[in-house]
Amino acid sequence: MQIELSVFYARLGAIALILILGFILGKCKLISEKANRELTNLLLTVFMPASLFMAFPETYDESAANLFYSGFMAGVIIMLVLILLARLIFNKKWMKKGLSLESQFALIFNNATFLGYPIVANTFGGTGILAYCGFIIAFNIALFSYGVWLFEQKVTIRLFHKIIFNPNIIAVVLGMIFFLVGIKIPGFVSDAIGYVGGATTPLSIICIGVMLSQAKIKKVFKKWKLMLTALIQLTVGPLVTWGLLTLMQFPVEVIQVCTLIQTLPTATSLGLFAVKYGGNAEESSELVTISTLFSVVTMPLMVMILIV
Repeated sequence: MQIELSVFYARLGAIALILILGFILGKCKLISEKANRELTNLLLTVFMPASLFMAFPETYDESAANLFYSGFMAGVIIMLVLILLARLIFNKKWMKKGLSLESQFALIFNNATFLGYPIVANTFGGTGILAYCGFIIAFNIALFSYGVWLFEQKVTIRLFHKIIFNPNIIAVVLGMIFFLVGIKIPGFVSDAIGYVGGATTPLSIICIGVMLSQAKIKKVFKKWKLMLTALIQLTVGPLVTWGLLTLMQFPVEVIQVCTLIQTLPTATSLGLFAVKYGGNAEESSELVTISTLFSVVTMPLMVMILIV
């Protein structure tokens, strides 16, 4: 797959405009913080699963299946390597004043769910989404197991429950089964699911814009350690992913999709996890804000160096 830089920038510009719309809606209080949380929940449980389910072709194709499998294997490798790197870079000795766990989370888990789907869909289309579907299974398994463990430091039944019953994983697994077995759903059902899934891209970007509207941007730029963490996350992730997958001779499509995903800012779930599991909620949210703002510059740069 070849990326035309001008086309990529144009699509990135369209996404930026929707992001600004979300920011304005948040600033004008047309979407409250509570409403945004509810919309986020709907995206993760309804809209995105619908889009992932519909990503698979209606008829079986071996090359499409191989892209899915390769995306999954690449995701497993990337998650394991990033976990090791995060533990080495953001160890408790270096991060003496805390944020060690939050910084590790930031490096391992980026915004592959919310921002990943629209970026990959708009850049690579259906071919890229197949590799993304494989990757997102490995990502979600790591997120709801190791990601939660980082804060709780213990393994519970609830972790396995979150993995098994995650709507996005269920949607991808069902989509893959239908694809492999050759099950065809009625046209009107397919259309309905497609319409719902089609709302994923604009709604997810609007949600991120609303989240940014609630951040105290002047305050976060005074914290150099958060800025350094964000820069490490935005550069080390894509460089390591591209180098590792290229060395292991993964398909070009998978290398490009996974590298593009790693250029994305830190996952917005960092702030949610910190609140839920007793981390530093305020600075976690600030780290997400800084990473998102920095990615405006680093993402096109990484794409130009590694993918184009």
